Amino acid sequence: MALSKKVAERIVSQLKRYQGILSEAKNRDISESDTVQIIADMLADVLGYKKYIEITTEHSIRGTYVDLAVKLGEEIRFLIECKAIGATLKETHVKQTIDYGANQGIEWVILSNGAIWQIYKIHFKQPVEKTLIYEVDLLKTTHKNQQLLECLGNLSREGFTQSSMAAFCQQQQITSKFALAAILLSPPMLTAIRKEIRRISPSVKADEELLKTTLQNDVLKREVVDSEDAKQASDLLKKASRSVAKSKVKETQAPKVVVNNLHQETALACVEKTAESK
Repeated sequence: MALSKKVAERIVSQLKRYQGILSEAKNRDISESDTVQIIADMLADVLGYKKYIEITTEHSIRGTYVDLAVKLGEEIRFLIECKAIGATLKETHVKQTIDYGANQGIEWVILSNGAIWQIYKIHFKQPVEKTLIYEVDLLKTTHKNQQLLECLGNLSREGFTQSSMAAFCQQQQITSKFALAAILLSPPMLTAIRKEIRRISPSVKADEELLKTTLQNDVLKREVVDSEDAKQASDLLKKASRSVAKSKVKETQAPKVVVNNLHQETALACVEKTAESK
């Protein structure tokens, strides 16, 4: 996703300004309603949405109102569930946020207390699933953090599209700690580790199953190999591997088609030339 220089500079400068505002707000331990106001201001000043037109607190979902909805025309881009800046974001808050999005068929939702932002993608399955695609504490990072700027750029008024959000989601998933753990435990990587051990010490026999067990139990954190997020990452990598394999098959088949076409064209030219000589 490419943003104009003007938009990128706006995001950086406004983000820096709001880091100071959020720090002061946390020191004062402001209420949830005041936190909602700051987040709404950030949607306007940082992300570029029109405050009284495209940002609303009046979006009703099954008899209740989500804290903030960003809407352009008839399209709701994403919902935001807000908590007080001093509140710890809990799983019950996540569930509430996901339920709002699922009930409205909205794919992207955010849970935030102003300082911490969690961006989720909803998968409309039975049951509904979620993926945390990005989480950041704005009070513990720099306003020039490239990953943060990419995320905000994708959420901005100028940069948001379903395809750009999907691409950012895929990038975050493939490079997540869960995906990296799954890659380390994959057969090709275990084989590579085994070969490297043999190179360093030819007399040592390294069993791949033993290597896998050691990585799982002693090297990697349990959450990255034994959790729902870890399972999702493993499934994602399997799908990606199958997709790459199919692409390679198509690539190897493509030249044959070209060659066959060339043979056909050459044969046709020969026939035409023979006909002309007659």
